[in-house]
Amino acid sequence: MSFNIRIGQEKDVQSLLDLIIELAVFEKEPEAVEITVNNLLEDGFSDNPKFKFFVAEENNVVIGIALFYERYSTWKGKTIHLEDLMVTKSKRKIGAGKALYSAVLKYAHANNFNRVAWEVIDWNTNAINFYKSTGATYLNDWSVVQMNKENLSKFIQNN
Repeated sequence: MSFNIRIGQEKDVQSLLDLIIELAVFEKEPEAVEITVNNLLEDGFSDNPKFKFFVAEENNVVIGIALFYERYSTWKGKTIHLEDLMVTKSKRKIGAGKALYSAVLKYAHANNFNRVAWEVIDWNTNAINFYKSTGATYLNDWSVVQMNKENLSKFIQNN
């Protein structure tokens, strides 16, 4: 293994943002990223951090990230949401993605979480097949529902 996995640090935030943007491009939503380095620094390294992340690093260069945060399930209790798992295109197929995924699952297990959950785009069959091969359950009968900031404001104004 020519890379190592470690917990993300403040010095990694620009690389984190770069990989978030690369993921948005891969997912065909290049304009969707609104977050900034300052947002990530504030949200990830304040007294009450909103997320944690692992990095895959090769020769002191971040080549992949796995960003996650805690949430609560009324059915399962303590859970982790894996928000982003991304390896830069030129470094795919070297095992970094699997190593990052494993780091999150090991973290969840070591800290007594009852479930790890995430979303995957339905056309990303490579990811879906990988997740299924690890024992993850693919729930194709559930849909993601979101409300963006603009529509949230409209709703509040009208109700």
